[in-house]
Amino acid sequence: MTTLLDVPRLDPGSVLARSDGGGRRVHPVWRALGYLVLLLASAGLLLPFFWMVLSSFKHNNEVFTVPITWFPDTVVWSNYVDIWRKSDMTTWLGNTLLLSVAVTFLQVLTGSFAAYGFAKVRFRGRDALFLAYVSTIALPWQSYMVPQFIIMSKLQLSDSRWSIVALQAFGALGVFLMKQYYETIPEELSEAARMDGMSEYGIWRRIMLPLSVPALASLTLLTFVGTWNDYLGPLIYLRSPDLRTIQLGLSTFISQYNAEYALIMTGSVLSVLPIAVIFLLGQRYFVEGLATSGLKG
Repeated sequence: MTTLLDVPRLDPGSVLARSDGGGRRVHPVWRALGYLVLLLASAGLLLPFFWMVLSSFKHNNEVFTVPITWFPDTVVWSNYVDIWRKSDMTTWLGNTLLLSVAVTFLQVLTGSFAAYGFAKVRFRGRDALFLAYVSTIALPWQSYMVPQFIIMSKLQLSDSRWSIVALQAFGALGVFLMKQYYETIPEELSEAARMDGMSEYGIWRRIMLPLSVPALASLTLLTFVGTWNDYLGPLIYLRSPDLRTIQLGLSTFISQYNAEYALIMTGSVLSVLPIAVIFLLGQRYFVEGLATSGLKG
């Protein structure tokens, strides 16, 4: 009888090791050209962020000068004090962090659990149900946001954080991402666990989740970034000033201080900084999870 102890342990990195293109060596010229293209693309993407950070240390009349002045003549550290004094930045960041953590936790929980059912549990109509569920990704949210708003209003969840949490607690993208990763895990692990008397919930919690750290990290980062940067959802459902997120708060701040360009750049830096730090800390798992989630065994 095969047990869990007899099944070899899966190394998540082995999936990447098997996808090395057959071991063919790349010519040094093409490799150097590839690095050059990546360097230019990275510079083009980081240049606006670099300019935004430097502008947060300038005076207002230095931000939009012609020609562009990249480095400030005098570093204005007081911008990061004035932005907190002139705005309700603490409330905005707190609301955004609370919603992002809650939505991310629920999406990772529900997405990974549903993905296990679609990937490892056999039942009638499984593939058709999965196809119908994943096809909702193709529908833009604007096409059904009015019925959702009516439902939230009837449930008296409008103008509360619960409306955002209830609407974003489930996501088809997370189910698709986790299902693709679960299918790379050998079926022998699940079969051995069932023979040992482990329940489906136990298999998911004690076997699948520990082996799916890269995919979980990718889903966590994608969901957190999406919730943090969400503007339309909070704009519709969070109308009270004390419920505003960082995106809504910056929008109102720009309307009130539309000539304070340096402070606007400072607020933008504060809104982007947490996302940049989280991505830098989890980029290894993020890349590994995306690279392996599209493979089949």
